[in-house]
Amino acid sequence: MNHRDAETRREKHTGKRFFSFLCVSASLWLMIFSACSIPNLEKPECGEARTVVREFYSFHLGNDMKPSSENLKLREKFLSKELIKTLSASNETAKDYFTMTDDFPKASRTGGCEVVTTEKTVFEVLLFWKDETRGEQRPIKVEAIKENDRWLINKVENK
Repeated sequence: MNHRDAETRREKHTGKRFFSFLCVSASLWLMIFSACSIPNLEKPECGEARTVVREFYSFHLGNDMKPSSENLKLREKFLSKELIKTLSASNETAKDYFTMTDDFPKASRTGGCEVVTTEKTVFEVLLFWKDETRGEQRPIKVEAIKENDRWLINKVENK
């Protein structure tokens, strides 16, 4: 065997060792990351109710927010019977009940949740206004209750 053949064998052997090292390293990192899953610290009531609150505000802000009986009807599937009754009996105003303002926001984010009972949660919802001259956010409180095995919005208040 000449010098060149020995050098080629050494390069192949080194390449195999390096490849083995990479495979072992990758396997170790995969085991570490799969063992370190991030726990969900939110209570089940919050997780279930959050979906309704998020879907409602996505629908609400994406459509006409001007208070009217027609617009209330479109939102009924998200609302408790008590809230529908209260809003139906109230006089129409320029102020939107669900954002607590007549200056309609552009976006929202559902934030922290407090479990009051297994059938009632309260969320902080951040409302956002942003344009060329303004960047503002304002929190409101949104209560959700479980009614007929469904989470529904029951009350909205300024925070």
